[in-house]
Amino acid sequence: MSNTPQKLKHQQVQYLEFLSRDLEKVKTFYTAAFGWVFTDFGPEYTAFEGDFIDGGFTIGEPLKGSILVVLYSQDLEGTRTNVINAGGMISKEIFAFPGGRRFQFLDPDGYELAVWSL
Repeated sequence: MSNTPQKLKHQQVQYLEFLSRDLEKVKTFYTAAFGWVFTDFGPEYTAFEGDFIDGGFTIGEPLKGSILVVLYSQDLEGTRTNVINAGGMISKEIFAFPGGRRFQFLDPDGYELAVWSL
């Protein structure tokens, strides 16, 4: 995990932890969809690093609907394609909202995430 100044913003999300049934499957998905880099810390935990946020996955049963993580994209359609090609399922197609556009998808564990763009 990198603690560069760009990641350490006051009162902003900096680290997220998820439960996963299959760490190898989520690592493959998030690497292909978003280019995240993973570091394993034993057989039951893997940490990820992105440009602006870090987090991790630990073995456990995912709980759908408890939180919606929203990612930002400069190329919404391109990100949507990456999600599909990585094996994600679109749960809400691209739609407009005040301030931008977004879509939502399910990852391999059934977590629903959103991606938005200006």
